[in-house]
Amino acid sequence: MSFRMRSTRKALAALLATGVGLLPATGASATSSLGTSHAGPRVTITFWSAMSGTLGATLGHLVNQFNSSQSTYKVDLLYKGSYSTVLSATIAAVRAHHAPDIAQIFDAGTATMMYAPGVYVPVHQLMSQYHLKFATSQFIGGAASYYETAQGDLDSLPFNSSTPVLYYNRSLLAKAGIKAPPKTWTQLASDVNPLASSGAKCVLSASGAYIMWTDMEQFDLWNGYPYATQNNGYDSIKNVKLLLTAKPMVQHWAFLGSLGKRGLYRWNGTTNSTVPFFTNGSCAFYENSSADINEIEAGAKFPVGISQLPYVAGNPTAPQNTVVGGASLWVLSGAPKNTYLGDAEFLHFMMSVPTQDYWASHTGYVPVTNAAANALHKKGFYKTHPSDLVAVLELTHKPPKPWTRGIRVGYLPEIRVAEASAIAAILSGKTSASSALASAQAQGNKVLAEFASQYGG
Repeated sequence: MSFRMRSTRKALAALLATGVGLLPATGASATSSLGTSHAGPRVTITFWSAMSGTLGATLGHLVNQFNSSQSTYKVDLLYKGSYSTVLSATIAAVRAHHAPDIAQIFDAGTATMMYAPGVYVPVHQLMSQYHLKFATSQFIGGAASYYETAQGDLDSLPFNSSTPVLYYNRSLLAKAGIKAPPKTWTQLASDVNPLASSGAKCVLSASGAYIMWTDMEQFDLWNGYPYATQNNGYDSIKNVKLLLTAKPMVQHWAFLGSLGKRGLYRWNGTTNSTVPFFTNGSCAFYENSSADINEIEAGAKFPVGISQLPYVAGNPTAPQNTVVGGASLWVLSGAPKNTYLGDAEFLHFMMSVPTQDYWASHTGYVPVTNAAANALHKKGFYKTHPSDLVAVLELTHKPPKPWTRGIRVGYLPEIRVAEASAIAAILSGKTSASSALASAQAQGNKVLAEFASQYGG
Protein backbone atom coordinates (compact mmCIF):
# COMPACT_ATOMS: atom_id res chain seq x y z
CA MET A 1 0.00 0.00 0.00
CA SER A 2 1.34 3.43 -0.95
CA PHE A 3 2.08 6.19 1.57
CA ARG A 4 -0.76 8.23 0.05
CA MET A 5 -3.22 5.40 0.65
CA ARG A 6 -2.09 4.91 4.25
CA SER A 7 -2.28 8.63 4.93
CA THR A 8 -5.74 8.90 3.42
CA ARG A 9 -6.97 5.94 5.45
CA LYS A 10 -5.67 7.50 8.68
CA ALA A 11 -7.31 10.78 7.75
CA LEU A 12 -10.60 9.02 7.13
CA ALA A 13 -10.45 7.34 10.51
CA ALA A 14 -9.83 10.69 12.16
CA LEU A 15 -12.65 12.18 10.15
CA LEU A 16 -15.21 9.93 11.78
CA ALA A 17 -14.06 11.05 15.18
CA THR A 18 -14.60 14.69 14.27
CA GLY A 19 -17.53 16.21 16.10
CA VAL A 20 -18.86 18.15 13.16
CA GLY A 21 -22.38 19.47 13.48
CA LEU A 22 -25.19 18.70 11.07
CA LEU A 23 -27.40 21.14 9.21
CA PRO A 24 -28.70 23.76 11.66
CA ALA A 25 -32.42 24.19 11.99
CA THR A 26 -33.66 27.32 10.26
CA GLY A 27 -37.40 27.03 10.63
CA ALA A 28 -40.13 26.16 8.18
CA SER A 29 -40.35 29.66 6.77
CA ALA A 30 -37.10 29.49 4.80
CA THR A 31 -37.73 30.35 1.16
CA SER A 32 -35.69 30.60 -2.02
CA SER A 33 -33.92 33.88 -2.76
CA LEU A 34 -33.17 33.25 -6.44
CA GLY A 35 -34.17 36.21 -8.53
CA THR A 36 -34.47 38.53 -5.52
CA SER A 37 -32.40 41.54 -4.53
CA HIS A 38 -30.18 41.44 -1.49
CA ALA A 39 -28.89 44.30 0.60
CA GLY A 40 -25.31 44.08 1.78
CA PRO A 41 -22.42 41.88 0.71
CA ARG A 42 -23.07 38.53 -0.89
CA VAL A 43 -22.70 35.31 1.06
CA THR A 44 -19.78 33.32 -0.36
CA ILE A 45 -20.28 29.64 -1.18
CA THR A 46 -16.95 27.85 -1.60
CA PHE A 47 -16.97 25.06 -4.19
CA TRP A 48 -13.95 22.74 -4.54
CA SER A 49 -13.66 21.10 -7.93
CA ALA A 50 -11.45 18.57 -9.70
CA MET A 51 -12.01 20.02 -13.16
CA SER A 52 -9.50 22.04 -15.15
CA GLY A 53 -8.99 22.90 -18.81
CA THR A 54 -12.05 22.92 -21.06
CA LEU A 55 -14.22 21.12 -18.52
CA GLY A 56 -13.18 23.55 -15.82
CA ALA A 57 -14.05 26.47 -18.07
CA THR A 58 -17.46 24.96 -18.85
CA LEU A 59 -18.13 24.45 -15.15
CA GLY A 60 -16.99 28.00 -14.52
CA HIS A 61 -19.51 29.24 -17.08
CA LEU A 62 -22.32 27.56 -15.14
CA VAL A 63 -21.10 29.03 -11.85
CA ASN A 64 -21.03 32.47 -13.43
CA GLN A 65 -24.58 31.97 -14.68
CA PHE A 66 -25.75 31.18 -11.17
CA ASN A 67 -23.88 34.13 -9.71
CA SER A 68 -25.50 36.43 -12.28
CA SER A 69 -28.99 35.08 -11.63
CA GLN A 70 -29.28 36.51 -8.12
CA SER A 71 -27.57 38.91 -5.74
CA THR A 72 -27.61 37.01 -2.45
CA TYR A 73 -24.89 34.40 -2.99
CA LYS A 74 -21.59 34.18 -4.82
CA VAL A 75 -20.18 30.74 -5.56
CA ASP A 76 -16.40 30.75 -5.48
CA LEU A 77 -15.16 27.90 -7.71
CA LEU A 78 -11.71 26.61 -6.76
CA TYR A 79 -9.75 23.95 -8.64
CA LYS A 80 -8.11 21.68 -6.05
CA GLY A 81 -6.43 19.05 -8.24
CA SER A 82 -7.29 15.46 -9.11
CA TYR A 83 -10.30 13.60 -7.77
CA SER A 84 -8.23 11.84 -5.12
CA THR A 85 -6.63 15.15 -4.15
CA VAL A 86 -10.03 16.79 -3.71
CA LEU A 87 -11.16 13.91 -1.48
CA SER A 88 -8.00 14.08 0.66
CA ALA A 89 -8.09 17.88 0.82
CA THR A 90 -11.75 17.84 1.85
CA ILE A 91 -11.02 15.34 4.62
CA ALA A 92 -8.16 17.46 5.92
CA ALA A 93 -10.26 20.62 5.76
CA VAL A 94 -13.14 19.05 7.69
CA ARG A 95 -10.73 17.97 10.41
CA ALA A 96 -9.34 21.52 10.58
CA HIS A 97 -12.88 23.00 10.66
CA HIS A 98 -12.22 24.88 7.40
CA ALA A 99 -14.14 22.72 4.98
CA PRO A 100 -15.55 24.07 1.71
CA ASP A 101 -19.29 24.45 1.46
CA ILE A 102 -19.49 22.06 -1.50
CA ALA A 103 -16.98 19.47 -2.75
CA GLN A 104 -16.90 17.45 -5.95
CA ILE A 105 -16.18 13.88 -4.77
CA PHE A 106 -15.53 11.13 -7.32
CA ASP A 107 -17.59 7.97 -7.55
CA ALA A 108 -15.00 5.79 -5.81
CA GLY A 109 -15.20 7.98 -2.71
CA THR A 110 -18.95 7.57 -2.28
CA ALA A 111 -18.89 4.84 0.36
CA THR A 112 -16.22 6.69 2.31
CA MET A 113 -18.36 9.81 2.45
CA MET A 114 -21.60 7.98 3.21
CA TYR A 115 -20.12 6.21 6.21
CA ALA A 116 -18.79 9.42 7.70
CA PRO A 117 -21.87 10.66 9.58
CA GLY A 118 -21.77 14.25 10.67
CA VAL A 119 -19.31 15.21 7.97
CA TYR A 120 -21.86 16.09 5.31
CA VAL A 121 -25.41 17.33 5.01
CA PRO A 122 -27.57 14.88 3.01
CA VAL A 123 -28.75 16.72 -0.06
CA HIS A 124 -32.24 15.21 0.10
CA GLN A 125 -32.64 16.65 3.61
CA LEU A 126 -31.22 20.01 2.54
CA MET A 127 -33.65 20.33 -0.34
CA SER A 128 -36.58 19.26 1.83
CA GLN A 129 -35.74 21.80 4.51
CA TYR A 130 -35.78 24.63 1.97
CA HIS A 131 -38.83 23.34 0.08
CA LEU A 132 -37.02 22.80 -3.21
CA LYS A 133 -38.32 20.03 -5.47
CA PHE A 134 -35.98 17.08 -5.21
CA ALA A 135 -36.49 13.32 -5.51
CA THR A 136 -34.37 10.34 -6.50
CA SER A 137 -36.91 9.58 -9.23
CA GLN A 138 -35.95 12.80 -11.02
CA PHE A 139 -32.57 11.30 -11.96
CA ILE A 140 -31.78 8.78 -14.70
CA GLY A 141 -31.42 5.19 -13.57
CA GLY A 142 -27.66 4.65 -13.54
CA ALA A 143 -27.02 7.99 -11.84
CA ALA A 144 -29.71 7.66 -9.19
CA SER A 145 -28.82 4.08 -8.28
CA TYR A 146 -25.11 4.73 -7.88
CA TYR A 147 -25.51 7.48 -5.32
CA GLU A 148 -28.71 6.46 -3.50
CA THR A 149 -28.76 5.13 0.04
CA ALA A 150 -30.33 1.83 1.09
CA GLN A 151 -33.49 3.87 1.71
CA GLY A 152 -33.45 5.23 -1.84
CA ASP A 153 -32.39 8.78 -0.88
CA LEU A 154 -29.60 10.84 -2.40
CA ASP A 155 -26.98 12.09 0.03
CA SER A 156 -25.17 13.93 -2.77
CA LEU A 157 -26.19 15.47 -6.07
CA PRO A 158 -25.20 13.44 -9.17
CA PHE A 159 -23.39 15.85 -11.46
CA ASN A 160 -20.66 15.06 -13.96
CA SER A 161 -21.73 11.57 -14.96
CA SER A 162 -20.43 9.32 -17.70
CA THR A 163 -20.27 5.63 -18.44
CA PRO A 164 -17.90 3.50 -20.55
CA VAL A 165 -18.66 3.00 -24.23
CA LEU A 166 -16.91 1.21 -27.08
CA TYR A 167 -15.14 3.49 -29.54
CA TYR A 168 -14.13 1.94 -32.85
CA ASN A 169 -12.04 2.89 -35.87
CA ARG A 170 -14.39 2.69 -38.85
CA SER A 171 -11.50 2.65 -41.31
CA LEU A 172 -9.76 -0.33 -39.69
CA LEU A 173 -13.01 -2.26 -39.48
CA ALA A 174 -13.81 -1.58 -43.13
CA LYS A 175 -10.32 -2.65 -44.20
CA ALA A 176 -10.80 -5.94 -42.32
CA GLY A 177 -14.20 -6.50 -43.89
CA ILE A 178 -16.05 -6.02 -40.60
CA LYS A 179 -19.41 -4.39 -41.23
CA ALA A 180 -20.51 -3.56 -37.68
CA PRO A 181 -19.05 -3.21 -34.19
CA PRO A 182 -19.37 -6.29 -31.98
CA LYS A 183 -22.39 -6.67 -29.74
CA THR A 184 -20.78 -9.51 -27.75
CA TRP A 185 -17.29 -10.41 -26.60
CA THR A 186 -17.52 -13.54 -28.74
CA GLN A 187 -18.07 -11.36 -31.80
CA LEU A 188 -15.14 -9.16 -30.81
CA ALA A 189 -12.97 -12.27 -30.48
CA SER A 190 -13.95 -13.33 -34.01
CA ASP A 191 -12.83 -9.90 -35.28
CA VAL A 192 -9.30 -10.28 -33.92
CA ASN A 193 -7.71 -12.29 -36.73
CA PRO A 194 -9.28 -10.31 -39.61
CA LEU A 195 -8.09 -7.09 -38.00
CA ALA A 196 -4.58 -8.40 -37.37
CA SER A 197 -4.35 -9.86 -40.88
CA SER A 198 -5.40 -6.56 -42.45
CA GLY A 199 -2.64 -4.67 -40.65
CA ALA A 200 -4.18 -3.43 -37.40
CA LYS A 201 -1.35 -3.01 -34.89
CA CYS A 202 -3.71 -3.31 -31.93
CA VAL A 203 -7.18 -4.74 -31.54
CA LEU A 204 -8.24 -3.35 -28.17
CA SER A 205 -7.32 -0.90 -25.44
CA ALA A 206 -9.12 0.59 -22.46
CA SER A 207 -8.89 3.52 -20.10
CA GLY A 208 -5.43 3.91 -18.61
CA ALA A 209 -6.33 5.01 -15.11
CA TYR A 210 -9.70 3.29 -14.91
CA ILE A 211 -9.40 -0.03 -16.70
CA MET A 212 -10.64 -1.54 -13.43
CA TRP A 213 -13.78 0.54 -13.86
CA THR A 214 -14.41 -0.52 -17.46
CA ASP A 215 -13.45 -4.20 -17.34
CA MET A 216 -14.18 -5.26 -13.79
CA GLU A 217 -16.86 -3.07 -12.23
CA GLN A 218 -18.83 -2.13 -15.35
CA PHE A 219 -18.21 -5.53 -16.95
CA ASP A 220 -20.11 -7.12 -14.09
CA LEU A 221 -22.89 -4.52 -14.02
CA TRP A 222 -23.51 -4.53 -17.79
CA ASN A 223 -23.72 -8.32 -17.75
CA GLY A 224 -25.88 -8.48 -14.64
CA TYR A 225 -23.23 -10.15 -12.49
CA PRO A 226 -22.47 -9.18 -8.88
CA TYR A 227 -19.10 -7.56 -8.29
CA ALA A 228 -19.17 -8.23 -4.54
CA THR A 229 -21.41 -9.83 -1.94
CA GLN A 230 -24.03 -7.87 0.03
CA ASN A 231 -25.32 -6.55 -3.31
CA ASN A 232 -22.00 -4.87 -4.01
CA GLY A 233 -21.92 -3.43 -0.50
CA TYR A 234 -25.32 -1.71 -0.65
CA ASP A 235 -26.87 -3.99 1.98
CA SER A 236 -24.08 -3.85 4.55
CA ILE A 237 -20.45 -2.88 4.99
CA LYS A 238 -19.85 -6.02 7.01
CA ASN A 239 -18.99 -9.37 5.44
CA VAL A 240 -18.50 -7.86 1.99
CA LYS A 241 -16.36 -10.05 -0.28
CA LEU A 242 -15.16 -9.39 -3.81
CA LEU A 243 -16.21 -11.82 -6.54
CA LEU A 244 -13.30 -11.34 -8.92
CA THR A 245 -12.72 -15.07 -9.31
CA ALA A 246 -16.20 -15.71 -10.69
CA LYS A 247 -16.02 -17.72 -13.91
CA PRO A 248 -17.16 -14.95 -16.32
CA MET A 249 -14.59 -12.53 -14.94
CA VAL A 250 -11.77 -15.07 -15.21
CA GLN A 251 -12.78 -15.96 -18.76
CA HIS A 252 -12.96 -12.29 -19.72
CA TRP A 253 -9.47 -11.56 -18.45
CA ALA A 254 -8.08 -14.77 -19.91
CA PHE A 255 -9.24 -13.48 -23.30
CA LEU A 256 -7.74 -10.03 -22.74
CA GLY A 257 -4.55 -11.70 -21.56
CA SER A 258 -4.38 -13.72 -24.78
CA LEU A 259 -4.56 -10.46 -26.74
CA GLY A 260 -1.83 -9.03 -24.55
CA LYS A 261 0.49 -11.96 -25.28
CA ARG A 262 0.05 -11.35 -29.01
CA GLY A 263 0.74 -7.64 -28.63
CA LEU A 264 -2.81 -6.86 -29.70
CA TYR A 265 -3.89 -5.28 -26.39
CA ARG A 266 -2.20 -2.04 -25.34
CA TRP A 267 -2.12 -0.60 -21.84
CA ASN A 268 0.76 1.08 -20.02
CA GLY A 269 -0.48 1.26 -16.45
CA THR A 270 -2.76 3.62 -14.57
CA THR A 271 -0.51 6.68 -14.87
CA ASN A 272 -0.41 6.76 -18.67
CA SER A 273 -3.19 7.83 -21.00
CA THR A 274 -4.33 5.25 -23.52
CA VAL A 275 -6.25 7.77 -25.65
CA PRO A 276 -3.32 8.10 -28.12
CA PHE A 277 -3.37 4.34 -28.77
CA PHE A 278 -6.77 4.87 -30.33
CA THR A 279 -6.54 8.36 -31.81
CA ASN A 280 -3.24 7.59 -33.60
CA GLY A 281 -4.98 4.79 -35.47
CA SER A 282 -3.26 1.85 -33.77
CA CYS A 283 -6.19 0.21 -31.95
CA ALA A 284 -9.41 -0.83 -33.62
CA PHE A 285 -11.51 -0.85 -30.46
CA TYR A 286 -11.27 1.28 -27.35
CA GLU A 287 -13.23 1.11 -24.09
CA ASN A 288 -13.31 4.42 -22.29
CA SER A 289 -15.58 6.98 -20.71
CA SER A 290 -18.30 8.64 -22.75
CA ALA A 291 -16.98 11.89 -21.30
CA ASP A 292 -13.99 11.59 -23.66
CA ILE A 293 -16.10 11.75 -26.82
CA ASN A 294 -15.08 15.31 -27.74
CA GLU A 295 -11.37 14.71 -27.11
CA ILE A 296 -11.34 11.47 -29.07
CA GLU A 297 -13.31 12.72 -32.04
CA ALA A 298 -11.16 15.86 -32.23
CA GLY A 299 -7.90 13.91 -31.99
CA ALA A 300 -8.64 11.08 -34.43
CA LYS A 301 -7.73 11.43 -38.10
CA PHE A 302 -10.23 8.77 -39.10
CA PRO A 303 -14.00 8.31 -38.75
CA VAL A 304 -14.85 7.30 -35.18
CA GLY A 305 -17.79 5.08 -34.29
CA ILE A 306 -19.29 4.67 -30.83
CA SER A 307 -21.39 1.74 -29.69
CA GLN A 308 -22.52 0.06 -26.51
CA LEU A 309 -20.11 -2.16 -24.60
CA PRO A 310 -19.93 -5.80 -25.67
CA TYR A 311 -21.66 -8.28 -23.38
CA VAL A 312 -21.15 -11.97 -22.71
CA ALA A 313 -22.78 -14.07 -25.43
CA GLY A 314 -25.40 -16.51 -24.18
CA ASN A 315 -25.86 -14.62 -20.93
CA PRO A 316 -29.66 -14.33 -20.47
CA THR A 317 -29.38 -11.30 -18.19
CA ALA A 318 -27.24 -9.25 -20.57
CA PRO A 319 -27.14 -6.51 -21.41
CA GLN A 320 -28.40 -5.15 -18.09
CA ASN A 321 -27.35 -1.60 -17.19
CA THR A 322 -24.19 0.35 -16.66
CA VAL A 323 -23.80 2.98 -13.94
CA VAL A 324 -22.13 6.34 -13.82
CA GLY A 325 -18.56 7.24 -13.20
CA GLY A 326 -17.48 10.79 -12.55
CA ALA A 327 -18.48 12.66 -9.43
CA SER A 328 -21.28 14.04 -7.31
CA LEU A 329 -21.58 17.22 -5.27
CA TRP A 330 -21.52 16.99 -1.47
CA VAL A 331 -22.50 19.68 1.03
CA LEU A 332 -20.15 19.73 4.00
CA SER A 333 -21.18 20.26 7.61
CA GLY A 334 -19.97 22.88 10.03
CA ALA A 335 -20.50 25.88 7.76
CA PRO A 336 -22.08 29.19 8.83
CA LYS A 337 -25.88 28.95 9.00
CA ASN A 338 -26.41 31.56 6.30
CA THR A 339 -24.71 29.42 3.63
CA TYR A 340 -27.01 26.41 3.57
CA LEU A 341 -29.87 28.01 1.66
CA GLY A 342 -27.29 29.15 -0.88
CA ASP A 343 -25.94 25.58 -1.13
CA ALA A 344 -29.44 24.29 -1.77
CA GLU A 345 -30.23 26.92 -4.40
CA PHE A 346 -26.95 26.37 -6.22
CA LEU A 347 -27.43 22.59 -6.34
CA HIS A 348 -31.01 23.06 -7.48
CA PHE A 349 -29.68 25.31 -10.25
CA MET A 350 -27.09 22.66 -11.23
CA MET A 351 -29.79 20.00 -11.69
CA SER A 352 -32.12 22.28 -13.63
CA VAL A 353 -32.97 21.49 -17.25
CA PRO A 354 -31.18 24.53 -18.78
CA THR A 355 -28.02 23.81 -16.78
CA GLN A 356 -27.99 20.10 -17.57
CA ASP A 357 -28.80 20.86 -21.21
CA TYR A 358 -25.78 23.17 -21.47
CA TRP A 359 -23.49 20.81 -19.57
CA ALA A 360 -24.38 17.71 -21.60
CA SER A 361 -24.30 19.47 -24.97
CA HIS A 362 -20.91 21.09 -24.31
CA THR A 363 -19.16 18.08 -22.75
CA GLY A 364 -19.24 14.31 -23.14
CA TYR A 365 -21.20 13.89 -19.91
CA VAL A 366 -24.79 12.69 -19.82
CA PRO A 367 -27.72 14.74 -18.50
CA VAL A 368 -28.36 13.35 -15.03
CA THR A 369 -32.07 14.16 -14.81
CA ASN A 370 -34.87 12.57 -16.77
CA ALA A 371 -36.27 16.00 -17.58
CA ALA A 372 -33.00 17.17 -19.12
CA ALA A 373 -32.59 13.97 -21.13
CA ASN A 374 -36.13 14.35 -22.46
CA ALA A 375 -35.50 18.00 -23.32
CA LEU A 376 -32.39 17.08 -25.34
CA HIS A 377 -34.43 14.43 -27.16
CA LYS A 378 -37.19 16.92 -28.00
CA LYS A 379 -34.81 19.57 -29.32
CA GLY A 380 -33.23 16.97 -31.63
CA PHE A 381 -29.82 16.96 -29.97
CA TYR A 382 -29.45 13.19 -30.13
CA LYS A 383 -30.43 13.10 -33.80
CA THR A 384 -27.52 15.37 -34.64
CA HIS A 385 -25.26 13.85 -31.95
CA PRO A 386 -26.14 10.12 -31.94
CA SER A 387 -22.84 9.22 -30.29
CA ASP A 388 -23.91 11.09 -27.15
CA LEU A 389 -27.02 8.94 -26.88
CA VAL A 390 -25.09 5.67 -26.47
CA ALA A 391 -24.18 6.34 -22.84
CA VAL A 392 -27.74 7.33 -21.95
CA LEU A 393 -29.08 4.12 -23.49
CA GLU A 394 -26.60 2.02 -21.50
CA LEU A 395 -27.45 3.72 -18.23
CA THR A 396 -31.16 3.29 -18.78
CA HIS A 397 -31.20 -0.02 -20.68
CA LYS A 398 -32.96 -1.88 -17.86
CA PRO A 399 -34.00 -0.87 -14.34
CA PRO A 400 -31.07 -1.70 -12.02
CA LYS A 401 -31.23 -4.92 -10.06
CA PRO A 402 -30.21 -4.88 -6.38
CA TRP A 403 -26.69 -5.94 -7.43
CA THR A 404 -26.38 -3.62 -10.46
CA ARG A 405 -27.16 -0.32 -8.74
CA GLY A 406 -23.48 0.47 -8.42
CA ILE A 407 -20.35 -0.36 -6.43
CA ARG A 408 -20.68 0.62 -2.76
CA VAL A 409 -17.54 -0.90 -1.26
CA GLY A 410 -15.24 0.86 1.14
CA TYR A 411 -11.73 2.03 0.22
CA LEU A 412 -12.52 1.37 -3.45
CA PRO A 413 -9.52 3.41 -4.67
CA GLU A 414 -7.28 1.08 -2.68
CA ILE A 415 -8.99 -2.00 -4.10
CA ARG A 416 -8.46 -0.65 -7.60
CA VAL A 417 -4.71 -0.50 -6.92
CA ALA A 418 -4.68 -4.25 -6.23
CA GLU A 419 -6.78 -4.87 -9.33
CA ALA A 420 -4.44 -2.79 -11.49
CA SER A 421 -1.50 -4.91 -10.36
CA ALA A 422 -3.38 -8.04 -11.36
CA ILE A 423 -4.23 -6.55 -14.74
CA ALA A 424 -0.60 -5.69 -15.41
CA ALA A 425 0.42 -9.25 -14.60
CA ILE A 426 -2.27 -10.71 -16.86
CA LEU A 427 -1.60 -8.50 -19.87
CA SER A 428 2.15 -9.04 -19.64
CA GLY A 429 1.66 -12.80 -19.66
CA LYS A 430 3.46 -13.20 -16.34
CA THR A 431 0.46 -14.58 -14.46
CA SER A 432 -2.68 -16.46 -15.44
CA ALA A 433 -5.98 -14.64 -15.15
CA SER A 434 -7.24 -17.00 -12.44
CA SER A 435 -4.11 -16.61 -10.31
CA ALA A 436 -3.85 -12.82 -10.70
CA LEU A 437 -7.53 -12.26 -9.94
CA ALA A 438 -7.36 -14.54 -6.91
CA SER A 439 -4.48 -12.46 -5.58
CA ALA A 440 -6.34 -9.17 -6.17
CA GLN A 441 -9.45 -10.60 -4.54
CA ALA A 442 -7.53 -11.66 -1.45
CA GLN A 443 -5.91 -8.24 -1.13
CA GLY A 444 -9.21 -6.49 -1.72
CA ASN A 445 -11.02 -8.58 0.86
CA LYS A 446 -8.44 -7.58 3.48
CA VAL A 447 -9.10 -3.94 2.64
CA LEU A 448 -12.85 -4.50 2.94
CA ALA A 449 -12.44 -6.20 6.31
CA GLU A 450 -10.41 -3.26 7.57
CA PHE A 451 -13.05 -0.82 6.31
CA ALA A 452 -15.80 -2.79 8.07
CA SER A 453 -13.78 -2.87 11.27
CA GLN A 454 -13.20 0.87 11.12
CA TYR A 455 -16.68 2.00 10.11
CA GLY A 456 -18.97 -0.92 10.90
CA GLY A 457 -19.63 0.05 14.49
